[in-house]
Amino acid sequence: MHLSSEQRAIRDTVREVAAEEIRPVARECDREQTFPEDAWDTLAEIDVTGLTVPEAYGGLDVDRQTYAVVNEAVAHGSLAVATALSVHCLATSCLATFGDEQLREAWLPDMVAGRPVGAFALSEPEAGSNPRQMQTVARREGDEYVIDGEKAWITNGQRSGVVIVFAKTDPDDPNSVTQFLVPKDSDGLTVGSKEEKLGLRASDTTTLTLDDVRIPDRYRLTEEGRGLAAALSILTGGRVGIAAQAVGLSQAALDEAVDYVTEREQFDGPIGDIQSVRHTIAEMETTVRAGRELTHAAARAMDRGDDARASASVAKYFATEGAVDVTQQAVQLHGGYGYTSEFDVERFYRDAKVTTIYEGTSQIQKNVIARSLLGE
Repeated sequence: MHLSSEQRAIRDTVREVAAEEIRPVARECDREQTFPEDAWDTLAEIDVTGLTVPEAYGGLDVDRQTYAVVNEAVAHGSLAVATALSVHCLATSCLATFGDEQLREAWLPDMVAGRPVGAFALSEPEAGSNPRQMQTVARREGDEYVIDGEKAWITNGQRSGVVIVFAKTDPDDPNSVTQFLVPKDSDGLTVGSKEEKLGLRASDTTTLTLDDVRIPDRYRLTEEGRGLAAALSILTGGRVGIAAQAVGLSQAALDEAVDYVTEREQFDGPIGDIQSVRHTIAEMETTVRAGRELTHAAARAMDRGDDARASASVAKYFATEGAVDVTQQAVQLHGGYGYTSEFDVERFYRDAKVTTIYEGTSQIQKNVIARSLLGE
C-alpha cells in the first residue's frame, strides 16, 4: 500500500489526535454513553470535519484513499467517533455534491468548522435495506415542501444541527425519493431518545419524527425522484469509509492482543510462545492486512473514476466480517480478562458487529457483488 507524503502527514496527525485525545476517554465515554466533544473540536481544528468539502468552502477535499486513511486512524482510537465523523461527511458530501451555491455558502463553512454536525436520514422503522419502502412524504405547497414521516437509526441524531432527509414526493411512487436539507431546529422536527445499543454507546443513535416540517423549496438537493440514486452514489464512498473503520478497529484489537500475549505469563513463559496463540495472531494480522488492501483498492478505483460499487462492497464485506472475527479472537486471547471492561477488547468486540449492519448489511454487500459478477 503506497501513500504519498501528504497522505502520510495527515495520517500521522490524525493518529496523534486519536492516541492522545480519543482513545484515553473512549472507555469512559462508552460507559457513560457520552460523546467526546473536545476530541471532535480538535478534529475540526485540523479540518478533518471537512474531509469531503471543496477547498472553496474551507474543506480539505481529499481523495478517497486519504479518506480511508483518516477513517482508519480515527477508528483506531474509537469506532464511535469514527462513525460520527463518517456520517457528518455523508451529510457534507450530499450538500457539496447536490446543493446549489447559495446552500453551500450558507452551510458548508460552518460544517467544516465542526458545527453544525451533520446527520443522514434515509432508514425508517419499516424501510432499512429497501429504502423504496419508505413512508416519509414531502408535498409541495407553493414555494415550500412540507415533510411528514419518521426516520430511524440516525447517527448524530441529538448532536446534529442539520439533517439530510430522504422523502417521497409521491406517496404511491417508490421511485419518487428525493433528497432535502432540513435544519435541525425546524418546527415539527422531534428527536427521539438515544437507543440503548450493544456497542457504539458513545455515539448517539435516535429516531427523527417530522410532523408538517416546512422548508423552502430551495432546500431540495436533488430533482424530484433522483434522491435514491444520489444516496447510493454517496454511500459507495461511505462503504469504503466503513471498511477503513473496520480495519482501524481490527488493528487496535490486534495491537492489544499482541501486547497482552507478550506480557501475560503461563506455563513458565509468555503465552505468546505457545504455538496456537502465535497462529491466532498470524491469522489476525492476515485478516487486517487483507482488509486494508481491499479497502485501498476500492478507494483507488473511486479516485480513478471507475465504477467502484462492487469493489466497495467487497471491501466492506471482508473488512467488517473480519473485524468481528479479529475482535473475537482478541477477547479469546485475553481469556477471562477479555470478558471484563478492564480491557478495551470487550468494547472492540461489541463495536465490531455494527459494521456488518450499517450502510448496507453484509447480505446487501453480497447482493451487490453477485450482481456485478452476473452482469445484472
